Amino acid sequence: MNRSHRTSAHEPDTTVELNPIFSRPGESSIFPRFTLPDGESLPSTAYQVVHDEAMLDGNSRLNLATFVGTWMESEASKLYSETFDKNMIDKDEYPQTALIETRCWRMLADLWNAPDPAKAIGTSTIGSSEACMLGGLALKRRWQHARRAAGQSTDKPNLVLSSAVQVCWEKFCNYWDVEARYVPVSKEHPVLDGYELDKYVDENTIGVVAIMGVTYTGAYEPIEKISEALDEIQAQRGLDIAIHVDGASGAMIAPFLQPETVWDFRLARVASINTSGHKYGLVYPGLGWVIWRDEEALPEDLVFHVSYLGGNMPTFALNFSRPGAQVLLQYYLFLRLGYEGYKAVQATSQDVALYLSNEIGAMESFTLWSNGSDIPVFAWQLTDGYTDKWNLHHLSERLRMNGWLVPAYPLPEGLSEITVQRIVVRNGFTRDLASSFLRDLKKEVAYLDGLTAPMPAGGQTQAFHH
Repeated sequence: MNRSHRTSAHEPDTTVELNPIFSRPGESSIFPRFTLPDGESLPSTAYQVVHDEAMLDGNSRLNLATFVGTWMESEASKLYSETFDKNMIDKDEYPQTALIETRCWRMLADLWNAPDPAKAIGTSTIGSSEACMLGGLALKRRWQHARRAAGQSTDKPNLVLSSAVQVCWEKFCNYWDVEARYVPVSKEHPVLDGYELDKYVDENTIGVVAIMGVTYTGAYEPIEKISEALDEIQAQRGLDIAIHVDGASGAMIAPFLQPETVWDFRLARVASINTSGHKYGLVYPGLGWVIWRDEEALPEDLVFHVSYLGGNMPTFALNFSRPGAQVLLQYYLFLRLGYEGYKAVQATSQDVALYLSNEIGAMESFTLWSNGSDIPVFAWQLTDGYTDKWNLHHLSERLRMNGWLVPAYPLPEGLSEITVQRIVVRNGFTRDLASSFLRDLKKEVAYLDGLTAPMPAGGQTQAFHH
């Protein structure tokens, strides 16, 4: 079959074309977009094609929507390039990387005040989503064991969480057949705080998820108050319900900036905690961590032992082969920064967030929902009655024209009639960049305020998904 038409005809929708200056005599400069090319190309040619396509992505440093780290030191990049071939699951081939993984989660167990860090159990994951799945699975399995031991049914497990949880928890409940019981947020209770929690828990509740740094606004949920509410429920109804703390962001902020806040293993009900190494852990994506306070919190029958890579390796993960380089980068940062270094980096991000939120909150057009004093993340809404000419979706589009990605989206169930914008201040987003952003923000607000007729409603069609 003659397939040469795929590389000889210029079809913009189905081919990728290389600038002739990069091609060599006799080498194709047009490649099929959706099928394998017929032949080979030189490494430099393939590189240039991929390089030019990736160049069309946004500037990650100007992405104020993402929590994921976008900057590391040159030494970290060098270490990354030296270790990207390491497979984290192959602990027999890479025993030192496995040892370093254990050192990292032991450090986190200590940072999060585990009663005995030597008895804690932990693992690295590919981001917090996998870590949350593992934490949820452990809660479900513990509940199943307790119910079976009492001769009771395990047919209808449920998990209680705020309507403001990240989508990974919706996935967990969907994928593992657990009823999600969402406690709606409100203006009086903008986060899960223990209010009316007794209406949502019962003998089938496997646990309560509490968030250190709500995705929508950056606010902490008061874990201590949630724990106290569960204490009262146990005293009245005999239900002993554990807490999993989703600390994707806040678990790497609170220990350094709010050490007096009690949210971690100091609370006996906290069975497990996860965080994202690639968020405020400051590592490139994707890396997560999950820690259980002790062996009792992680049922042994969830752990598999495999021998076909050599040795006898215990593993508890949704993935098998996965990168080991990010684990080494996390260890590099733990050594590089230490406690005081992390404190300085996180405090700098928070200072920038407070500077920005103070300036934006002072603008007549906006009303703050949070100010960045928990994690360095804050959100605002358009002041009620300010204008009928434009909305935050229009402003988001105008800012994108300047290179800034600042999403506009509705708040979760209970407050879904309110649209907000949110900024995530990460390491590398300096005060100078923040000042540049403010200038562009005020310029675009002035432009929109100068309209003599309403903007088209089309600005509301692009939703932001967490």
